[in-house]
Amino acid sequence: MNTYQEATHAPMPGLWWGIAAFLALFDQSLKFAIEHLYELGSSFAVGPFFNVVHARNTGAAFSFLADAGGWQRYLFVVIALAVASTLIVILRRECRWSEALGYSLVLGGAVGNLIDRSVRGFVVDYLDFHYQGWHWPAFNLADIAIVGGVLFLLVGSLISPSMSGKR
Repeated sequence: MNTYQEATHAPMPGLWWGIAAFLALFDQSLKFAIEHLYELGSSFAVGPFFNVVHARNTGAAFSFLADAGGWQRYLFVVIALAVASTLIVILRRECRWSEALGYSLVLGGAVGNLIDRSVRGFVVDYLDFHYQGWHWPAFNLADIAIVGGVLFLLVGSLISPSMSGKR
């Protein structure tokens, strides 16, 4: 058995879908708490470089297309549905655990923000990092899951052999 075979697993979609569902539900729980504990636009200092805020984002990352007039909501919902559907199918296949975890994280984050866009019409953001007056755009757990999942996939692709031709 080669290293690649040892690093793969039989399809375990229930586990990976469960991780994604947990992330999406936890993300929604945090957003619900923020909406009910903090007024829109409020900020609570947690440390010298971190605030909990209550912000709304009608756009994508870094508020891309936030002022586009509303049509962007539907575009982002369609994109999130396509990504989520694709990842659900991918997680039914055999792959390395790091790939499956990466896909699960992206799926959970995509679903968390998809729920926001579908139900609220915007994404609730609440994490605000800053330094000497410079603020990184506010974000949320779903965003962290998406970025973390993509990083897992990128790092995994750099340190593991390609799936093509290795079976």
